Amino acid sequence: MTCELQGHRGARGLFPENTVGGFAAVRALGVDAIELDVGITRDGVAAVFHDIALGGDVVRGPDGAWLEGEGPLIRDLTLAELARYDVGRLRPGSAYAATHAAQVPADGARIPTLADTFAATPGVRISVELKTVPTRPGSTAAPAEMAERVLEVARQCGALGRIDIRSFDWRGLHYLRGRHPDVPLTFLTAADTVAESALWWDGIALAACGGSVARAVARHGAGVGWAPAFRDLAPAHIEEAHALGLSVQPWTVNAPADMDRLLAWGVDGLCTDRPDLAREAFARAGLPLPAPR
Repeated sequence: MTCELQGHRGARGLFPENTVGGFAAVRALGVDAIELDVGITRDGVAAVFHDIALGGDVVRGPDGAWLEGEGPLIRDLTLAELARYDVGRLRPGSAYAATHAAQVPADGARIPTLADTFAATPGVRISVELKTVPTRPGSTAAPAEMAERVLEVARQCGALGRIDIRSFDWRGLHYLRGRHPDVPLTFLTAADTVAESALWWDGIALAACGGSVARAVARHGAGVGWAPAFRDLAPAHIEEAHALGLSVQPWTVNAPADMDRLLAWGVDGLCTDRPDLAREAFARAGLPLPAPR
C-alpha cells in the first residue's frame, strides 16, 4: 500500500501558509505533494492565496496594520498592489492563530505567484485549487479563464507533468475535462457543497447519482480523484470509491488519531497542515515516507 502525503497550503500548521518560504520548508521536510490555492489578479497573474479576498487574520496592509473584516478582492488588485501586503504572521490573539500555535512566523513574506511556487518546489507535485465561488458571481475570474491561466503558467514553467487541478466549484473542472482531458483532476467536496450540489457541481444533483458523492465524481471518467472533508468519510465510502476507480484523498487531517484511522481505512492520500505529524503516522502504518528535498 502507498499513500500520498500532501502539505495543505504548504504546511500552515508549521509555516506561513501559501508562501514561497513555507513551500520550500515543507519540501525540505518531505512531502509528496503541496496543495495550494490560486486566484487571478486584475492584471491577469495567477497568485497564490487561499481566499477570494484579503483577510484580517492572515494579512497586514502596507501600513503594517491588520486588515479588519474582508479586504479587497484578489481580482481587484494588480500584482504590484498585492505585493505590498505582508502574510508572514497570523494575527496574535486570534482564534486562527490559536489553531495553528506551532506556526513559525516569517515577517515580510509576500503573496507569491504560481510561477514563483513552481520555481521553489522542484520535484514535488503541486495540487492547484481553483478559487472560484458560484455563490458570489463576479468576485473572481471565470472558472474557464482561471483554469487556462493556471495551465499556461504550468506550461511556461515546465510543470505540466507535476500538477493536478482541484476545486469545490466543478465548473472549472468540467471545462478542463472537455478542453484538456489529460489534465489530472481532483473533485473537492464538503458538507455544504454536497447540500447544494446542483450549484457547486455545475448542475449535477446528488439525487441523480443515487445519493452517492463517489458516484457523482466517478461519472467524470477514469483518472479523477475525490477529496472529501475527512469527517464526512466512513469505510464504506472509501470502499465504494475504490470500486468505482477513484482515489480518495481527504482533507484537512491534523490529529494523529484521525491520521491513524484513515490510513487504516486505506485512503490514498492525506492532505494536512501538519506533515511532520503525518510522517510519524505513515511510519506507524509502515508506509513509505517521501524523501526530504
